[in-house]
Amino acid sequence: MKYKELAGMGKTELEEKLSQLRMDMIKANAQIATGTTPKNPGQIRQTKKTIARIKQLLNTKAEEKSNE
Repeated sequence: MKYKELAGMGKTELEEKLSQLRMDMIKANAQIATGTTPKNPGQIRQTKKTIARIKQLLNTKAEEKSNE
């Protein structure tokens, strides 16, 4: 997902999306561990990047609240 799309979401939506993406990563890692090739190897990289973006947004929003 794009950063702008994620920035428009609320905190609860971001946390739900984060948990969903983490479950997707667990499934993908399980496929790799068993020796099967994933359906779309590029999707793993995109999922990791999206997880990082969500974590960054959540940390930024938490810092903004603590500064107020």
